Amino acid sequence: MSFVVGTAGHIDHGKSTLVTALTGIDPDRLAEEKRRGMTIDLGFAHMTLPSGREIGIVDVPGHARFMRNMLAGAQGLDAVLLVVAADEGVMPQTREHLEILDLLDLRRGLVVLTKLDLVDSDWLELVQAEVIAALEGTSLQGSDVIPVSAPTGSGLRELAEALDGLLEGSQPRPDLGRPRLPIDRVFTISGFGTVVTGTLVDGSIKVGDEMQTMPGGRLVRVRGLQRHNQKVESVGPGSRVAANLSGVDKNELSRGDVLANPGAIQPARRIDATLTVVTSAPHAVRHGAELLLHTGTAEVGCRVIVLDADEIGPGGEGWVQLYLDRPIAAAVHDRFVLRVPSPAITIAGGSFIDVAPRKHPRHDSAVRESLVRRAAGNVLEEELRKYPRGVTVGALLKATVAPETDVERLHARRLGDWIFSDDAWQSIAARAAHELDTYHGAYPLRAGMAREELRSRLGVPA
Repeated sequence: MSFVVGTAGHIDHGKSTLVTALTGIDPDRLAEEKRRGMTIDLGFAHMTLPSGREIGIVDVPGHARFMRNMLAGAQGLDAVLLVVAADEGVMPQTREHLEILDLLDLRRGLVVLTKLDLVDSDWLELVQAEVIAALEGTSLQGSDVIPVSAPTGSGLRELAEALDGLLEGSQPRPDLGRPRLPIDRVFTISGFGTVVTGTLVDGSIKVGDEMQTMPGGRLVRVRGLQRHNQKVESVGPGSRVAANLSGVDKNELSRGDVLANPGAIQPARRIDATLTVVTSAPHAVRHGAELLLHTGTAEVGCRVIVLDADEIGPGGEGWVQLYLDRPIAAAVHDRFVLRVPSPAITIAGGSFIDVAPRKHPRHDSAVRESLVRRAAGNVLEEELRKYPRGVTVGALLKATVAPETDVERLHARRLGDWIFSDDAWQSIAARAAHELDTYHGAYPLRAGMAREELRSRLGVPA
């Protein structure tokens, strides 16, 4: 069982140095990063904890200019190391990264106070108190604070043991049989071709599998797999993965694309979601706001349709429908973050409720009630309501990625491969009675309407 741990924190607080000290691997891979002494893009490493538990580590940049790269690395983590330099304390990007982790509902983490060798005990105590206060009211409230010094090695063993303990009770990522690999890197290797990397969720991949890149829809085949720089025949959810693909060129893929089973994901351009505005936001999220959406490894512009009000204020929550500038690959329950493009700040985030909704009227109580039921877990029931003329069971299951056993518990009418909501069936029955009354009024001497004619008039399947 493998886990993925990420870093977070302000620029120059020692995130990459800490990763190198823990793993022996320098996550800064770009020449410009080494020249400038700062992380620009995502970096990756791996290590074995004292218990033998393997973890992959995603190192993110701390500079505000590279926040989009940080967001691409922060999704899909099992735990996080919030890094704070002991000689500086909590800084602006510390707080913004913490807000992002809270919006992503990441609840397992440790605070690492780096540069322990540069401060005395009194100053360290003050910084510890400041950090604990900053965590109040966030998803990381109550996290342990561990002082370390990468140059001297002080505290590194305690950090590894604490991380081991943090992951001790963690459940393995569920294998739902529908693997998704949000792509965070695309590159080529001479003699092998295109390689993509990411954190695998929701299913397993094996060498030889035919897959599809979304939202483009290109069919590819998995030629090879690596996990922690070791060749493997298959990988399960929760693993950092490098997949060598045939059937696609590097230029046809980019960060934000998703590798999935053919037909398992449909491109989404309109999405229903719950939205929470951060308490520190300088203004409300207003109806019609143009913002940047970050989910998985994707970034896309969007327009926010506030469904229940004209705006959602700082610290508030509400229902929204997001209109995206272009399609993305997304799934129900995926977390997301919204940022203002200029001046660039994090303003809100939440969870996707429906990735293929109809366009909704605003200020409609029926819409709100449907979203509440869907968010509470009645996904099949609410999806079925979208089809006034019924839908095949296969199409319903594909739209909701639900197991077929859940269909049997629906309050619905099933005819062969077709299924109808109670409301749809009652509407069809009323229309049938009207059609028959009209027919008999027009042709009183006939025995009745032919079954196929009635079926055709109602638009129901044979």
